[in-house]
Amino acid sequence: MTNPPSSIHPVPALTQPYEEGLQAGVVRYQVCNCCGQAQTLARYACFACQATTLQWQDACGLGTVRAVTEVIRAPSEEFKALAPYTLVLVELQEGFRLMAHGQAGVRIGQRVQCTFFTLAGRTLLQCIAHDSA
Repeated sequence: MTNPPSSIHPVPALTQPYEEGLQAGVVRYQVCNCCGQAQTLARYACFACQATTLQWQDACGLGTVRAVTEVIRAPSEEFKALAPYTLVLVELQEGFRLMAHGQAGVRIGQRVQCTFFTLAGRTLLQCIAHDSA
């Protein structure tokens, strides 16, 4: 039996375009060439029609908050410096949802703009109120 990984990280080859986008200050997502479905969380196939003809596109970075939670106790050492912090589920204009760090005080239904920050050498996504972007 093999040991489980010490931390959960995406498969680099599959998520490389997404990670490169974050480093360049862009949110990237996949679009199915067969049905047009937009999806985040890189996959080998479309979750709507299972076609494998996916292409990467850049999102405009604007969206609407659909859920908010406050993290009081960080799940790992690298996030302890941020705690307590806000996480949001955001629906981007392109039609897909993703989770990101949120600006303190952000509310469900609020329009937000994606921004980026670095923590422990990783570029992470943060959504802030659109009127303050």
